[in-house]
Amino acid sequence: MSRTTARRGPGRPSDGEDRRGAILAAARAEFAEKGYVGTSVRGIARAADVDAALVHHYFGTKERVFVAAMELPFDPADRLPLVLAGDPAGTGERMVRMFLGMWSDPQFRAPMLGLVRSAFTSEQGATMLREFVGTALLGRVAAGLGLTDPLRIEAAAAQLIGLVVLRYVVQLEPIASASEDELVRLVAPTVQGYLVG
Repeated sequence: MSRTTARRGPGRPSDGEDRRGAILAAARAEFAEKGYVGTSVRGIARAADVDAALVHHYFGTKERVFVAAMELPFDPADRLPLVLAGDPAGTGERMVRMFLGMWSDPQFRAPMLGLVRSAFTSEQGATMLREFVGTALLGRVAAGLGLTDPLRIEAAAAQLIGLVVLRYVVQLEPIASASEDELVRLVAPTVQGYLVG
């Protein structure tokens, strides 16, 4: 056994190749399919075709894999100026259109489905979902509009989260197959009322 091999810690790849990307891709798929509680480090390792010790080597715990895997494929700060631009009377429509547009992107939807499912089974998942929708999205919109009432912000978040749960998780018809334009026309006035009044 060489000195290098002898010093290699448990789970470290023997060929020196970084397999983080494969593990994160597998974790996103596992969380999206099974939610937080139903996903295990062993299951992630199996899906990534690596040893579970390697997952622990890179990330430590399932919670840390979850946090890393849920990294969003965009920065909300890039899109939110578009929501705030223009006539305040159209803010609700722009917000709902942006939100549905993000969910229609499979790259965004896969990790977020895992996050939504986890919100029903774990406090960490619920916290992350609340923080994403309430703080990263609606909180910034509210700040741009000068809205300080947290109840109105949370009511808008509830409207948007409820919409995506019915459309993408429960897949309730006719919401699941309705066009984005139909849903925007239906939901935007309510969101507008919460955000602008």
